[in-house]
Amino acid sequence: MKDIILYTDGACSGNPGVGGYGYILFYKDKYKEFSGVDPETTNNKMEITAVIKGLNQIKEPCNVTVYTDSAYTMNAFEEKWIDAWIAKGWKTANNKPVKNVELWQELIKAMSRHNSVQWVKVKGHSDNKYNNRCDELARSEIEKWSKKEYI
Repeated sequence: MKDIILYTDGACSGNPGVGGYGYILFYKDKYKEFSGVDPETTNNKMEITAVIKGLNQIKEPCNVTVYTDSAYTMNAFEEKWIDAWIAKGWKTANNKPVKNVELWQELIKAMSRHNSVQWVKVKGHSDNKYNNRCDELARSEIEKWSKKEYI
């Protein structure tokens, strides 16, 4: 079983606003960078989307370690929020609808394709070069969209 490292980040100009995501996949001594844009989104949606896209980019079941600066995304799994939300019919502890249900469901599906998914929290906008690179990728997508380079 292959061991893959996935670094992810999402960004948004306005919240909601134009958003971008970036991720880097590492396997052994090789890596590849990816990014994308959404013209109307939120920061949290871009954080989740980066992980979904990264996991779906991997062609076969693997052991994946996800590095993210998004406590929101990581804690949904590490703190078992997802389990509680599902048990309550996608309601929060306050009995309100969970935000971004479709993305959470898509992420669960993407994770299920792999043998294991481990989460590592990194400090955003700090000294982690790969998290910083993912942030650059995400922000460059926002900038390209803002300059109409996609149209």
